[in-house]
Amino acid sequence: MREIRLYDSKTKNIQILKPKEKNKVSIYCCGPTVYNHAHIGNIRPMIVFDNLRRLLKAVGYDVLFISNYTDVDDKIINEAIKEGCSEKEITTKYIAAYEKLREAFNAPLPDKTPQVTIYMPKIIEFIDKLVKNDFAYVIDGDVYFRVSKIPTYGCISNRNIEDLLVGARIEENVKKENPLDFCLWKSTIKGINWDSPWSKGRPGWHTECVAMINDITQNTYVDIHGGGMDLKFPHHENEEAQSYAYCNHTLAGIWMHNGMVTINGEKMSKSLGNFILGKDLLEKYDGQVVRWVMNATHYRAPINFTDEIFNTAESELNKINNSLKQASLILNMHNAFNDEVDENYIDKYLNYLADDLNISDALSVLYETLKILNQAIRNKEQVLTDIAKLFNTINYMLDLIGIKKYEKKLSEDEKKSYKLWLNAKANKDFAKADEIRKELIDKGIL
Repeated sequence: MREIRLYDSKTKNIQILKPKEKNKVSIYCCGPTVYNHAHIGNIRPMIVFDNLRRLLKAVGYDVLFISNYTDVDDKIINEAIKEGCSEKEITTKYIAAYEKLREAFNAPLPDKTPQVTIYMPKIIEFIDKLVKNDFAYVIDGDVYFRVSKIPTYGCISNRNIEDLLVGARIEENVKKENPLDFCLWKSTIKGINWDSPWSKGRPGWHTECVAMINDITQNTYVDIHGGGMDLKFPHHENEEAQSYAYCNHTLAGIWMHNGMVTINGEKMSKSLGNFILGKDLLEKYDGQVVRWVMNATHYRAPINFTDEIFNTAESELNKINNSLKQASLILNMHNAFNDEVDENYIDKYLNYLADDLNISDALSVLYETLKILNQAIRNKEQVLTDIAKLFNTINYMLDLIGIKKYEKKLSEDEKKSYKLWLNAKANKDFAKADEIRKELIDKGIL
């Protein structure tokens, strides 16, 4: 099995992936709160962790990929009140919209997509154990977690407890024993709510993911836990604290966080008018172009979206697809397709990807392979098996980073049309050649 090296936010070092179960990897990525359409900040982890899943599968791992939907939240309740409908109608609508985005960005659904509302009995059971073990306490129907009982608190975000306390006191809740204590259960009858041993209410955001991980994995542990950089604190910090309280071990072997997104050098913000929804981006650019832009910057680095970066990505993809289209046409006309790939180039490509998803350097291997393919296409004494091998190799590389393979098998009628075009050109029947050429372009053959 190829060694996979990933940056761990907790240790601030590159770590070798060592799954708990041999040849099996579990991944949990925090999903969206479904009260509105997903924005481009939601799209980045969607693509990053799909790339990771593709890599792990490619090197032979059996992957369990989990990503949740937060379908109970104040924002959801307020949106339901605003629209005069149920919370379920709101969440169903935006889950469907999110899954449509995943399809557009060629990021298949995770293996499991737990919804908080479905796991409510398990979440209540999880909180109840924390209360009974004195890691949580009840005040006026609310339940709070005792941060003071976790000596390692701050380890995910690498923050000092004293510094955190200074900031927390600004908005101190007088009910809490400690300003850093966070809510596990909120007593409320506004909007959707559930009965619990403490009150009618709903869970706090920070307890939902860890409780669902506990139930799905049966041991409150995943090999990789991830999400955006903004989730390090307090969300992932609080998940880790609850894991230690519940079962006295870390929640994840490796904590992965992708960098944030800016628009024309500014942080994305509704007030600045640069808040871009995924669906709006797709009206301007193809999903594959967006994915290429996301892939071009290392996942841990911030990414700055500009029109220029999208136009460059569109041009690069067109060049790659044009070469693959030419190769495919040659292979179609000679019935020369095969399943061979160049193992040396793929090995080099995988080595880069296995080094903390280093896609930008991996692309240098792809471009090198593409250059050789172009040379083979121009060679009048072309070796068809070489073209087929290079064609397959590039397609394999593209698929590993979520860019769709170029696959077009021509029908006999289409092959006949192509031959007629060549004959018309050879006979200098330019009117006929132009007519056939237009047909071939419309069908995506030329």
